[in-house]
Amino acid sequence: MKVDFPGTTPYEEYVRASVLSRLQEPLSDDPGEMSFLVTTQVMELWFTVLVHEWETAARALRADDLPVAMAALRRSVYELESLNSSWKPLAHLTPTQFNAYRSALGEASGFQSATYRRLEFLLGEKSPAMLVPYRGAPETFAELEKALREPSLYDEVLRHLARRGHGMPAAVLDRDVSERYAADPAVEEVWQRVYAGDQNSEACRLGEALTEIAELVWRWRNDHLVATRRAMGAKVGTGGSPGVAWLEKRAAQHVFPELWTARSRV
Repeated sequence: MKVDFPGTTPYEEYVRASVLSRLQEPLSDDPGEMSFLVTTQVMELWFTVLVHEWETAARALRADDLPVAMAALRRSVYELESLNSSWKPLAHLTPTQFNAYRSALGEASGFQSATYRRLEFLLGEKSPAMLVPYRGAPETFAELEKALREPSLYDEVLRHLARRGHGMPAAVLDRDVSERYAADPAVEEVWQRVYAGDQNSEACRLGEALTEIAELVWRWRNDHLVATRRAMGAKVGTGGSPGVAWLEKRAAQHVFPELWTARSRV
């Protein structure tokens, strides 16, 4: 094994570990803030990976390249599991422990994460109002506005199924993709027929991959809710966000909704 290099190591050149390890600048004297800061940064990295995977899957579906799409979706399941595990260092914070460095956050809130917003847009959780926090950052605003107006991952799934002969309603295929996806009974019927048919069909395997993702997104939201409730109760969140009240509403919602309701009819 080669251990002597003329400059920095190839590992450092590829991973940029020294850059990553210099990105932590705690703003309080509390030793627990370091864990909070690193955990949040790790979550941001997982958001970046998931956006990459779901954009890859969306492009592949647009080209009806199901193997590439499925590979990206399957990878994202493992990545979502890792993202969800990121809550563990924060999941048992008491209010006193969190308050020890909460003031250091100022007006910062996870709600402001631009990468997470792109992730939500890919899941069909869209609203033009979600662009407002980024008006002061033109480049970020432009990227999010572009993502808002592009079809979500689920839009691409439904269009792919339509091209494969599954009867999708025109109202869904031609909808305004900048608006939040709303469940449609006709789409539910399509998934009902898929699940009542060949369990090894491409459509059924695609549906199960999406269901895995939807379940893990739901678990992410619930873990976020529980961690927040333990750390701060029902107080207003950082940055003036609604905190627990808003998280409760999010936790009650499922992405890819017809994949869940269709099961009651199979």
